[in-house]
Amino acid sequence: MTPENKYQGIFLIAALLVLACGIGYASTNIYKGLREFKSYDRFVTVKGLAQKDVVADLVLWPISYTETGNDLSALQATMDTRGANVITFLKKYGVADSEIELQQVNVQDLMAQGYRQDNIQESRYILTQTYMVRTPNVESVYKASQNVGELVKQGIVLAQGGTGPTYLYTKLNDIKPEMIAQATQNAREAADQFAKDSGQKVGDIRTAYQGIFQILARDDTYAVSEPQQMNKTVRVVSTIDFYLK
Repeated sequence: MTPENKYQGIFLIAALLVLACGIGYASTNIYKGLREFKSYDRFVTVKGLAQKDVVADLVLWPISYTETGNDLSALQATMDTRGANVITFLKKYGVADSEIELQQVNVQDLMAQGYRQDNIQESRYILTQTYMVRTPNVESVYKASQNVGELVKQGIVLAQGGTGPTYLYTKLNDIKPEMIAQATQNAREAADQFAKDSGQKVGDIRTAYQGIFQILARDDTYAVSEPQQMNKTVRVVSTIDFYLK
């Protein structure tokens, strides 16, 4: 064998060794990558609940009252007196003048109706007047609404079908981040329990779906709906997929 052939043989053997090592390294990485890829196919879907009790921060209260009679001018004067009594009543419980607005005055002429009852001459007109209270002073309106009988004692005839105060919560955006974090934590705890039971561990979040925020009555009852309750509960349910490893 010539020296030239000898060196060519050594170079060929070295090249084959390098190639073999490269193939072995690549195979190891490919196998590892396939294992990691396969692990990312495993995930668990859980729901996370967050609830928070809140108190209404805005209240709307339409107060309507009626008077009947045959003299329209006299009726209007009576309505003005009744209105002054309503305002005095509200201010007694802490409602400010700026939070009371005369919303509408409705006049119904029974003689102008196509179908009218007999003997309506003494009560031809029905006047209905409405004051709207809009205030963040929720406690004041709540106390006033509990004592609305004081108006009745003064001869003020409250209109039928009154809905009472409507209590609103307007600061939902202020508590959303906190509640989303709480729902996520609640979901992770459920995923941890599932993983523990199956001998696995919880990884990162795969996907997350935020549920709709609901404002519910704190006391769930058919008699009193959510808008009529000052105390409320905000609720959200998030659906989250966690990787398992």
